Amino acid sequence: MAIEANQIVSIEYEVSDGEKIVDSNVGGTPLVFMFGKGQIIPGLENGIADMSIGEKAEVTVKAEDAYGEYNAEAKQEVPKDQFAGIDLEVGMSLYGQGEDGGTVQVVVQEIGAENIIIDFNHPLAGKELVFSVSINNIREASSEEAMTGIPAENQHDHDDDCGSGCGH
Repeated sequence: MAIEANQIVSIEYEVSDGEKIVDSNVGGTPLVFMFGKGQIIPGLENGIADMSIGEKAEVTVKAEDAYGEYNAEAKQEVPKDQFAGIDLEVGMSLYGQGEDGGTVQVVVQEIGAENIIIDFNHPLAGKELVFSVSINNIREASSEEAMTGIPAENQHDHDDDCGSGCGH
């Protein structure tokens, strides 16, 4: 049975870039999202569309359906003093605020005496990804979930800074 738009889906996955495992939630908290809302990469969403609860599959996602092609122009040279207090290393990820106010992830590409070069490409841009995925659950969205697009499992009380480990 195909998963329908606006259903809440819970998955367990391990993803590799062809060389190594780059992310996994196996044995941890499942990834819960509303299907059809662009909350996960399109290639993975399309790849699981015909799966059912309890089913496992290998889903190969081409770069353009994952984090996009690598853009060699998406680099910027920035004064090193903007990163005062940070022990910079080539290859490390940094997070900042983009022009639209959203969070951007950049990767330190080169460290010079005065400047560093940062790469705005996602670390997995240009890579074909292989997901080993299993469907834990598929359910209808509640009316609140349908309205907000946020599964109940992902709604956090902003007054609770200690996550689910506080005993409430």
